[in-house]
Amino acid sequence: MGDFEDRKAAIESDFPGWQVWRSDAGRWYATRSTDLTDAQLQAGYAMTVAADDAAGLRELLLDQKREEE
Repeated sequence: MGDFEDRKAAIESDFPGWQVWRSDAGRWYATRSTDLTDAQLQAGYAMTVAADDAAGLRELLLDQKREEE
């Protein structure tokens, strides 16, 4: 998986409910496709997470997934 579109598709497939993009500066972001409740926000869930690379973004999304379980 060399190019951005392949990596983006793989992350979105592994983490349904998240939309992935990369900024012009190269930073990776994922935003939930649905709103969180106030209780979820207070519990530490994030609407958007950001990382320097795809691997870092995956780690952040795994952390969010663990919070949900």
